[in-house]
Amino acid sequence: MATIERIEHLDDPRVAAYRDLRDATLKAREGLFVAEGRLVVRLLLEGCRYRARSVFVSDVALAQMRDVIEAAPATIRVFVAGQGVLDGVAGFALHRGCVALGERGDVADAEALLRDAARQARLIVVAHDLTNHDNMGGVFRNAAAFGAGAVLVTQRCCDPLYRKAIRVSMGHALRVPFGLIDATARGVELMRTLGWKTVALTPAAGAVAIGSAMKQVGRQDKVAVFVGTEGEGLPGAVMAACDVRVRIGMAAGVDSLNVATASGIALQRFAEAVEAV
Repeated sequence: MATIERIEHLDDPRVAAYRDLRDATLKAREGLFVAEGRLVVRLLLEGCRYRARSVFVSDVALAQMRDVIEAAPATIRVFVAGQGVLDGVAGFALHRGCVALGERGDVADAEALLRDAARQARLIVVAHDLTNHDNMGGVFRNAAAFGAGAVLVTQRCCDPLYRKAIRVSMGHALRVPFGLIDATARGVELMRTLGWKTVALTPAAGAVAIGSAMKQVGRQDKVAVFVGTEGEGLPGAVMAACDVRVRIGMAAGVDSLNVATASGIALQRFAEAVEAV
């Protein structure tokens, strides 16, 4: 059972790791990520793909989360403080009164992740150069909702384990496996070699309507849905390498959708086609 330690002062060395939480690069260099909010911290403590190192909560949050905190392993340190001390240490107002540090571990190898995903699911997402944490979090939430076995990200993507991305994902960034994939057509070829049917989302007029594309997918197919950054979209070479380019129908005068929204629509349709949900 975890031991609860009281923090009374901002300069208490026991919570030094919680200072300047807005500096995402600092935590990444230390091999850590920040989980913020009661729902996300509860998920981290109850069991996900990552190990919690410590938790820092307000008195109010402790009262609401005592069950899961007291059940946490003794290796996880739990600190509690008044809301003012908690905010002062973090450097900004933690309105939810709850934050934790988790250990990142190693980023999964793309080939190994694709093989693992193929044994458990018939749908994955490939996020190409997404730099907005809200969108990244939305993609992970959609992936979880529609049974995707993994999310693959390119090197230029924002960090899926940044606290805002985790929060927007409703904690699913801690559950859905992710790994790095080559940003060029070589990444597409790797997927094809491993038996994945590759689908590139694009608003281009020459793309196949999503309803028609669904008819080309068999129930036993494994589908990888590629989404690109807003504005530029997927690179031409990547789209050309994919098996099919797919568009989502929209009303006249609307040229595109938010990438998280588009991924949700596409994942739902292809999940239905391969009976992923």
